[in-house]
Amino acid sequence: MVFVLTNDDGIDAPGIKALYQAVQQLGHEAIVVAPLEHHSGCGHQVTTNRPIQVQQRSDWEYAIQGTPVDCVRLALSHLCPNVEMVLSGINFGGNLGSDVYISGTVAAVREASLHRIPGIALSHYRQRNRDIDWEVAVRRTVKVLSHLLSSSVQPGAYLNVNLPHLPEGAPEPKIVHCSPCSQPLPAVYRVEANQFYYSADYSKRPRDPNADVDVCFAGYIAVTELRV
Repeated sequence: MVFVLTNDDGIDAPGIKALYQAVQQLGHEAIVVAPLEHHSGCGHQVTTNRPIQVQQRSDWEYAIQGTPVDCVRLALSHLCPNVEMVLSGINFGGNLGSDVYISGTVAAVREASLHRIPGIALSHYRQRNRDIDWEVAVRRTVKVLSHLLSSSVQPGAYLNVNLPHLPEGAPEPKIVHCSPCSQPLPAVYRVEANQFYYSADYSKRPRDPNADVDVCFAGYIAVTELRV
């Protein structure tokens, strides 16, 4: 298969390098079309009021002066029209439940699904003050992609995967297909003078039982199917 790889953390982020390694280990061809800069939290933003600069770094790597959705649009229309699937990630931090409406990582595969191209968004939940072991993330990404690529994704649907952040030496996590959590992100702010500073604790967000937030926080690989 021919994959387009993108993200919202930027083309030089360790997560997209880990994703590229995983795809290589699976024996597939990959073209990286990713933002030149960090665009986390941009949602489904597109660029229509200025030129979009494209830097070709190699035969398989393009840095785009735009958003993740811009990257997918350019990939499908010009840079890799024979793409069979779009993979986005591995995001530095979870994209669970209501996060998918904010996430540029997830927006990239949502855009692919609008073009009837299947897509999988991959994110790595991160516990505060702990680093992500990207070698472990590659191994778990190979595992979950091997599982998911054996089944078809219906037109208009796309998949959202969240890897847990487990302590060193923990047993390998199971893959759990679940529903997306419907709870809102906590709206907690610290007020200083007339300024409001967002101060919510992501790990303490409300969650639906057995939905993706609950599953990932419990130490499993959470997989949800989303629809346009």
